Amino acid sequence: MLVEQISAFLENKPGRFAFISKVLGENGINMHAFTVSESAKFGIAHIIVDNPQRANSILLENNIGVHVSKVVRLDISDRPGEMSKILKLLADNNISVEYMYAYADANNAHVFLRTDNLELADSILSKL
Repeated sequence: MLVEQISAFLENKPGRFAFISKVLGENGINMHAFTVSESAKFGIAHIIVDNPQRANSILLENNIGVHVSKVVRLDISDRPGEMSKILKLLADNNISVEYMYAYADANNAHVFLRTDNLELADSILSKL
């Protein structure tokens, strides 16, 4: 299924992601999943929250560069080889994965994928 994620642009200095998590928490926004990547001068936090549009407004009000975009959410069995099957299916359909992140609970893995063709990826993966 397609879900909205927040992408926040951060200066590469201590406390920036701490500030984002504090601001979101103080405003009742729950972060369900996230990944943070960095380069020499900046970082990008991709965050799945319970209210992306409100989170977007709150972060903009706090001078955080932010963008709302879609990613594919996929819930799969947390077993060896499951992710390999998904990635092969995407590759067989000429879909490139730009980035992904995941977390697991007691029963499943929850994967968030940004691809070069979100609609096709979602259509293919929703049939699993």
